[in-house]
Amino acid sequence: MNVDFTSIRNYHERAVCEAVLATAPSYPGIADNGELLADVACVALNRLHPRYIRHEVDFAFYLSERERSETERQLNEAVDFAFGFVQARAAMRARR
Repeated sequence: MNVDFTSIRNYHERAVCEAVLATAPSYPGIADNGELLADVACVALNRLHPRYIRHEVDFAFYLSERERSETERQLNEAVDFAFGFVQARAAMRARR
């Protein structure tokens, strides 16, 4: 049996990265630091339940409008939290 699992991914990965890049200009101390932006994405992803898909249409097809809206709200909350968390940690490191 030949099975290709490489098409499986967490839906939130792309969505979080896009949200992080869109939100970054509001955080000047982080926006120009690729390492910190990657940290923000990791913190946000760890706050979300994974939703594994093979194709974008899979995710859109199986969710109701209410579920889609709730997923977007959770994603935005996770990204906002992550920026605050990483910003606070960077400030703590800078004080040392």
